Amino acid sequence: MLKNCKKTMAFLLAAALLLSVTACGAGQKTENGSGGAQVSGGTASTETAASVKPEEQAQTSKTEDPAAEEELTASENQSAEQEDQSASQADQAEKNGDIYILFTSDVHCGIDQGFGYAGLRQVRDGLEAKGYETILVDNGDSIQGESIGTLSRGEAIIDLMNDMEYDVAIPGNHEFDYGTDRFLELTKEADFPYISCNFTYQDELVFEPYVIKEAAGKKIAFVGVTTPLTIRSSTPVYFQNENGEYVYGFMEDESGESVCQAVQNAADAARAEGADFVYVMGHMGDIEEFRPWTYADVIANTTGIDVFLDGHSHDTNQVVMKNRNGEEVARSAVGAKLDCIGYSHISKEGKIVETGIWTWSNAVPAPELLGIRNEISDKVSEAEQELEEQLNQVVASTSVKLTIEDPEEVDETGMPLWVIRTAETNLGDLCADAYRDQTGADIAFANGGSIRVNIEKGDITYGDIISVHPFGNMICVLEVTGQQILDALEWGSRALPADTGAFLQVSGLSYEINTAIDSPCLKDEKSLFAGIEGQRRVQNVMVGEEPLDPEKTYSLAGNDYILRNNGDGFTMFDQAPVLQDNVKLDNQVLIDYIVDTLGGEVGEEYADPYGQGRITILE
Repeated sequence: MLKNCKKTMAFLLAAALLLSVTACGAGQKTENGSGGAQVSGGTASTETAASVKPEEQAQTSKTEDPAAEEELTASENQSAEQEDQSASQADQAEKNGDIYILFTSDVHCGIDQGFGYAGLRQVRDGLEAKGYETILVDNGDSIQGESIGTLSRGEAIIDLMNDMEYDVAIPGNHEFDYGTDRFLELTKEADFPYISCNFTYQDELVFEPYVIKEAAGKKIAFVGVTTPLTIRSSTPVYFQNENGEYVYGFMEDESGESVCQAVQNAADAARAEGADFVYVMGHMGDIEEFRPWTYADVIANTTGIDVFLDGHSHDTNQVVMKNRNGEEVARSAVGAKLDCIGYSHISKEGKIVETGIWTWSNAVPAPELLGIRNEISDKVSEAEQELEEQLNQVVASTSVKLTIEDPEEVDETGMPLWVIRTAETNLGDLCADAYRDQTGADIAFANGGSIRVNIEKGDITYGDIISVHPFGNMICVLEVTGQQILDALEWGSRALPADTGAFLQVSGLSYEINTAIDSPCLKDEKSLFAGIEGQRRVQNVMVGEEPLDPEKTYSLAGNDYILRNNGDGFTMFDQAPVLQDNVKLDNQVLIDYIVDTLGGEVGEEYADPYGQGRITILE
């Protein structure tokens, strides 16, 4: 049964949820007229919690008063004792026969965001101290999304998931962002099984399709399923052999029947093995573009599933819909970055009491705001310290300065001019080349506003590379026409000779800009691209040795900010088919290009600070 549980909780009650879980499942419950449900619980009241400033909290940890220092130390010792006592109570608590399945999804390395892993551990320990048995599962996309994942190639997150004592996980599309071989290595380091009923190698399943966990005398089956769009939304080459043939797959037939049948087969096998309940762990999502491979497609075409725990689309929709036999199935999703914890409560009588989410809506993460200290908070701190050390690690070198500045011209204050937004530079070339190399696209764009700092001659650290692309945009590839490329180049050059973050650094093509011609670009009421009227200032666009053909289609790589999200006003790609979605973070792409493709050495091909002659400005 899925209920809409709207819980308006004051700050101290939110603390109680995390520290003792006395509020779990409590609060006023109202039915959702839409037939779905949304659950908000364990949420600090914005009005009350927002009044506690982090800097005020920080002051409580420092004092010049010796007596206060002793009192603080005693308080810290007491806190540690309470942690030990809480853990002991959890071990010794009399079991009440009920079960809580806790689930996460799309954490994307947000280990200290939202509830944080420390808050999740506090919730789990609190439930167990009340006599509940718990199972903790993850629905994919945990190891990618922040520097800690990028620099450890996922290992740091797997280590923390081991510390969290996850019971089961499935691969999301971004588990493959470091390569399929690397992901399979990480699964061997995991203390928990990965499952999937549709991830195959040469048409054979890579993982078990389901696993049965026993708790409180009940057998609960978990069936894993991952979106077939993974091949497009990760990096296609990662699923190919050395001959460019696809050897890995996700049962991506156009009808969606293969995936639905795989889920059905797994559910039937689990029931035959004695499962009392069947939970599907899906990384499928609820966006129309994902059809025929959404959670709704699976539920509507299967039977025997009790609850569908879903991820991928970062939504928090709580839905009840009918399966193929007209029976109700609950679907629950938990957003991203640990803003929510999902739960499903099974009673000792063998009934699914409630499935929903607890939400942390405060901007300050729960561990920080509530001062949560436990084994996991210490592990997270250790991981973040290791990250800091990694950021200072030398990974490559450059024999030339890679610049966003004019090497000669200065402004009226004597400071170097920032020309990445008005002209080609060698660092602009490098970034665009990285996008094209790592995706295999025909052409790549890098908007000048996304390239933020120089890389000085000499050693290059991870931190240097991440500072170049600090925003963490995702790289994607679209199928576009030559006409769309022309429109984008016009829009990017519209402000010259003034600067704009929309100015396009390029790879795979060259072009000229005649600044004697006024920009022909039209803007809508929101200052987004709305068309071309008049003579174009962009001329002689060449793709390799051939003139750009406005009628031809090309694959175009770039960050999702400009290609998919209308960033800097680029609207001309709105209807373009997506060939590869969310391939990698832009800074990860740059790291991989420098370290792997260039062998860790940026050399003479990027020696000219003004670039390789891809962009010519005519006055």
